[in-house]
Amino acid sequence: MTKVLIIGAGAIGSFFGYLLSEAEGGNRGAAEEEGLEKGQEGSTPVVEDVALLGRPGHIERIKERGLEVTLAEGESPLSIRFSHAFAGLGEFAESDFAPEVVIVTVKTYSLAAIAEELKGSGLLAGKLSDARFVLLMNGMGNRERFDLLDNPVYEAITSVGVVFSGDGRIELKGRGKTVFEEGIGEDLERFIGDRLADKGFDAEFAPEFRRQQWMKLFANAVINPITALTREKNGIVLSPHLAPVVERIVGECVAVARAEGESFDELAVLDFVRAVAESTAANTSSMLQDVLRGRETEVDAINGFVLDRAREHGMVAPGNEVLWGMVKAVETGGRQGLNCRER
Repeated sequence: MTKVLIIGAGAIGSFFGYLLSEAEGGNRGAAEEEGLEKGQEGSTPVVEDVALLGRPGHIERIKERGLEVTLAEGESPLSIRFSHAFAGLGEFAESDFAPEVVIVTVKTYSLAAIAEELKGSGLLAGKLSDARFVLLMNGMGNRERFDLLDNPVYEAITSVGVVFSGDGRIELKGRGKTVFEEGIGEDLERFIGDRLADKGFDAEFAPEFRRQQWMKLFANAVINPITALTREKNGIVLSPHLAPVVERIVGECVAVARAEGESFDELAVLDFVRAVAESTAANTSSMLQDVLRGRETEVDAINGFVLDRAREHGMVAPGNEVLWGMVKAVETGGRQGLNCRER
């Protein structure tokens, strides 16, 4: 039985905790839980092979009531209990849970701090010494931010849409494929593929993962900042008033990708981005969710990544620069003023 630790178990991390668990279902409806005495689990499945590590409030509610997962609007949620749930690395270190795989789903700006905390904890020389790490998140340049020295680190991206509806509660808003970097091992590919397939989700292990990352970045560089700034769902990107903006952003991103050694057809990418916006029109992007909650966004790893690479190649990307600057101003409330950092 492959044991998995999810670090950063928020919306997407908690959902993958469910996807990768052996649980086939669970009690439907919180009302069924109300009649249970504390510690009485009824038919609620108890997950033993996947552990969640996340914010204290979220984790405490999962310990008390289980994780509620709503898979479709109007349906009662599944309720799933986890035997192992931690509010920090200290709690994990004191436990007897020893994972073979660690999936990291924190925001990109937290990666460096998490890596330093792991290195300082002694866990990498202890029960995580043989663990493989998988970074499942938006943006590019993440592996460079997450330097663990000896442990193998792989990357993954997902088009699954999940929102956090409260401590211990998440809702599936969009189905999509999850793409993993090829080379994580046949055993892990088989485990992940089977677990996702059991719950009706697709996994791919891509030999050209870098191209897949660029395609995800193309969509994110357009949809995420535009939705964050307009405070509208993804469908706003299809507005004819925004067509020139979308075309400029895509053109700049494709040009930078070409300079990085990856050639894409600009019109095909534009069609792809519009198709993603159309298929997820009713979704709330992760960047908009962050803005609405007053949290830092991942714009540095998306449009900021494009800007950094453009400048390395002596190029300009003014459209991306405008979106990056506006999102940074929104997320900081303009408090940095003229002292805001330059890229």
